[in-house]
Amino acid sequence: MKLGSVMEILSAKPLSETVDLDLDVKCACSSDMMSDVLAFPKEHMVLLTGLVNAQVMRTCDMLDIRAVVFTRGKLPSAEALEMANENGISVLGTELTLFVASGKLYAGGLVGGTKDKA
Repeated sequence: MKLGSVMEILSAKPLSETVDLDLDVKCACSSDMMSDVLAFPKEHMVLLTGLVNAQVMRTCDMLDIRAVVFTRGKLPSAEALEMANENGISVLGTELTLFVASGKLYAGGLVGGTKDKA
């Protein structure tokens, strides 16, 4: 799935300076706990979260996660957005809850970022 499809499915809006709509996304991870994200790193993963601080971008940079969707209408801190822009991380925002956004992406064919599959 392309990030542009993720954006469409979630009725999301771009929040970072650049958003790579052609970015390949093969799985998703939904969590507000970055320690959980660290446990299940996968290539071509999009992170869905309501946590809006710079730690999200540090985690993404460490795991080479190139796309983040902030849920519940939350907006990332200025520091987080600056880090995303510096590291080429596409940032989207949606009004959907984490649960609903995850369900919509799953229904759209995106698998979870688990140890077993992705």
